[in-house]
Amino acid sequence: MNIKNLSAAVLLASSFTLTACGGAEEAPVEVDGIPGLEISDARMVLNAVEGNPAAVYFEANYDGDRPFSIRAADVEGASSAMLHTYGEWNLEVQMMDAGMIPMKKGDTVSFKPGDLHVMAMEPSADLKPGGKAEVTLTISGGDKHSFDAEILAAGDAR
Repeated sequence: MNIKNLSAAVLLASSFTLTACGGAEEAPVEVDGIPGLEISDARMVLNAVEGNPAAVYFEANYDGDRPFSIRAADVEGASSAMLHTYGEWNLEVQMMDAGMIPMKKGDTVSFKPGDLHVMAMEPSADLKPGGKAEVTLTISGGDKHSFDAEILAAGDAR
């Protein structure tokens, strides 16, 4: 049997399901996001100057069994996004790359003003207060977790 016929046989065999219990073939269930990761209080605060970076804040609570690290973020409608925090360099406090953010069962990580946050670079003019922006976190291993963040104006309570 050549490789083409073998591939076709494997594909055909994998498409059959057991029907002994009278069950119909079901589509595979895809998990949306990271099991056990819950995001709350998600908001994106626009800059007072249109086109300047916006900041995304939220609470990340994890009750899953597999530890992971948040390694990247994307914000729909922004040219790029970065995980930021504040640190000291040369005796000055400044924003810096947060690096990977580890999470294990029972952890809560707060992305809040003056601390961890997602910086959304060059946000689109289509992102308006009262709307929503989709934020996607990428974890070590490549899995992703998306959620909506309420869009707030620069002067709104953070």
